[in-house]
Amino acid sequence: MRWLRGAKLTTSVNKLVQGIGVADMAVQSDVVDDAGPYDRARALSAFKLGDVTFYWITRLSAISVLLILGGIIISLIIGAFPAMKEFGISFLWTQRWAPSADPPVLGALGPIYGTLVTSFIAMLIAIPVGLGIAIFLTELCPQWLRRPIGMAIELLAGIPSIIYGMWGFFVLGPFLANSFQPFMIKVFDGVPVLGSIFAGPPSYLSLFNAALILAIMVLPFITSISVDVFKTVPPVLKEAAYGVGCTTWEVVRSVVIPYTRVGVIGGIMLALGRALGETMAVTFIIGNSFRISGSIFAPGTTISAAIASEFAESDGLHQSGLILLGLLLFVLTFFVLAAARLMLMRLEKKAGN
Repeated sequence: MRWLRGAKLTTSVNKLVQGIGVADMAVQSDVVDDAGPYDRARALSAFKLGDVTFYWITRLSAISVLLILGGIIISLIIGAFPAMKEFGISFLWTQRWAPSADPPVLGALGPIYGTLVTSFIAMLIAIPVGLGIAIFLTELCPQWLRRPIGMAIELLAGIPSIIYGMWGFFVLGPFLANSFQPFMIKVFDGVPVLGSIFAGPPSYLSLFNAALILAIMVLPFITSISVDVFKTVPPVLKEAAYGVGCTTWEVVRSVVIPYTRVGVIGGIMLALGRALGETMAVTFIIGNSFRISGSIFAPGTTISAAIASEFAESDGLHQSGLILLGLLLFVLTFFVLAAARLMLMRLEKKAGN
């Protein structure tokens, strides 16, 4: 009897639920009927309009980049044309820079030399240090220490370049001139080639000082990108290497670096582009001398530093010569980045094969 009463109760509950569902469907049907027929064509038209609008917004954004780049190139060519017409191709290998002479003599060899030398030294310092920090953070660093070091790297990237220049002028320059440079001059005195590269006298303002500042400035780019790409290595690859008895150095050399070499090279090229175009920090500490010297402890200049230090007081042919320097820096950076892109494409193709 108890079972029979339970069955009747269950049947009553089911009928109640069905009744509620039917009533709810009736209410929804009434609402739909009150709202009118659903216009499918209008909805599809609205979706299509939104899709087309989104397509053209993104396309115009991409095209605007090309227009801006083309406008910059055209304006540089127009501004540099008087100097190109006056000095011709000899502008590239003329060392003398005398805008006040009669007639003016302008040559880009000194700034080009300083740009290449400082960037090369900066990358020579920053690449091993940056990769070393990235390897330590991803493979060896204790968990509690990773966040403080990572925050310190981010802070280095956020410091304005003029602050680097002031610190280099008031702190780093005197230290190098009083301690490091005399030591290096004494060590390599009389050594062929190296004796000329590290020749004196010590100076607060020099190519090496500027290169060291650049190395510190580009270090966060190399480190941050390398850390990100190192984290993409599948753990199973490293675990398999450790499982067959590899050391940490062997895992990094044979697994991590080969797997992430495209990303690492991309970060290095990004840092090189920053080093080639840095202005304010280099202007403070390089010495702004157009004279070419074999010693890295001698004053020099770069293309960007020369433009920054003289453009405000220039006019006529002098100003056109500075704009031509800017055009040369643009072309130099373009060829460096294009060569890096070509190298990355070859690496990707080789990895694909």
